[in-house]
Amino acid sequence: MRRQCRAEPAELVVDKVILETPEDTMAFGRALGAVLRAGDLVLLDGPLGAGKTTLTRGIADGMGVGGRVSSPTFVLARVHSAGAGGVPLVHVDAYRLGGDLTLLDDLDLDTDLERSAVVVEWGEGSAERLSEDHLVVRLERREDDTRVMRLEPHGTWTERVGLVPSP
Repeated sequence: MRRQCRAEPAELVVDKVILETPEDTMAFGRALGAVLRAGDLVLLDGPLGAGKTTLTRGIADGMGVGGRVSSPTFVLARVHSAGAGGVPLVHVDAYRLGGDLTLLDDLDLDTDLERSAVVVEWGEGSAERLSEDHLVVRLERREDDTRVMRLEPHGTWTERVGLVPSP
């Protein structure tokens, strides 16, 4: 994995990361998961096969949460019990919602967000309204099967990742 980042327990500073293998994606997810806390909202953006679920597996591992992490496409959301970090993970796949905000409201994510970290695949354009403090993770899959990841922090995330989103 070629990185342009620095990961420490209290902060994560990233400009751009080239993820050469699925293990690189997992490793970055672990670093991100280690800094997540209750109330954090992370939105994952990228085409099919870009590595959103793999990244979420790494996040879950970094948080130490319980349960197998898989794409919640058919159930829309999975709740993973708190691990050693004491924070549960709610993993949502908003792909099937098609931007229907009423369905998103039915998931009651704002309540989950009070006590959990929430990761939403395909959530941009709808889920960011849950909190102005959110992190968008953009994954791009290249022809050589490497991934390029960029972080776009919003609200308090700009201070936490040390990156101001570019216009």
